[in-house]
Amino acid sequence: MGQNIQEIKEVKGFLPRSVVYAEKINEDFGEGLAGFYKAVWAEREGGLSMKQKHLMVFAIACSNNNTESAVKILERLHKFGATRAEISDTMMMAAWTGGIQNFTDFSAAVLKEMERLGY
Repeated sequence: MGQNIQEIKEVKGFLPRSVVYAEKINEDFGEGLAGFYKAVWAEREGGLSMKQKHLMVFAIACSNNNTESAVKILERLHKFGATRAEISDTMMMAAWTGGIQNFTDFSAAVLKEMERLGY
């Protein structure tokens, strides 16, 4: 496992499937894709915080009705100190952008995970 792959695993809390598949195809391809993840998730002075980035991807996952990802991202949001109000606002924005049907579909699993995490 290369340096970029190890670092992205630490940043994301898991190794994204795309990186796993890319590494199986070719070690350099896996490292390259992990480097892309690393660049996207890097904290930069004056840029978005890790919490803000995770709130954004949480909103996108919810609005796309990607419940599995939304639930995973909640764990990261918890780690980065997101509040219940921030998560609720993000869910409402996802309902606005993705539609009420997607909101209805993802909410049960997300609310259950929020309860498990103590929100």
